Amino acid sequence: MVVVNAIFPAIMDSTGAIAEATGKIDDKIRSKIEIIEVSDSGNNVYVWVKNVGVTRILGIDKSDLFFGPEGDFSRIPYDALASSRPCWNYIIENASAWEPTATIKITIYLNSAPSGSYYLKFVLPNGITDQEIYSTSIGVPWRISLSHLCALLY
Repeated sequence: MVVVNAIFPAIMDSTGAIAEATGKIDDKIRSKIEIIEVSDSGNNVYVWVKNVGVTRILGIDKSDLFFGPEGDFSRIPYDALASSRPCWNYIIENASAWEPTATIKITIYLNSAPSGSYYLKFVLPNGITDQEIYSTSIGVPWRISLSHLCALLY
């Protein structure tokens, strides 16, 4: 009986841990985002990110946004009121929640107008990411998805 009392709680703890890990893996498999457009105006950069996965994305404000000149980027904090710069916030443009096929528009508030090539990476709370190189250096903004670039090269 002592052996059963010692082993049973360990088995139950393991079962709970496996169920939790399975749920996290399922969330990652079902989540996918794509940066579909980047533009700027004055001191602001606008980023449209589409939910191309099959599940609703929660906790958008808990996401990480990295932005800055190539090789010198940093994490930009979320600020719903845009009360300090640099910061970012978002709106859901074509739905009431970030459901599959819905798009969010992120506004990055900077201290000065961007000029040159910039690295942009958006990371969901579950670790799913998309990233872009965005440039205004040639007079006309251009961008390339790093995943698309890798596909072209290989």
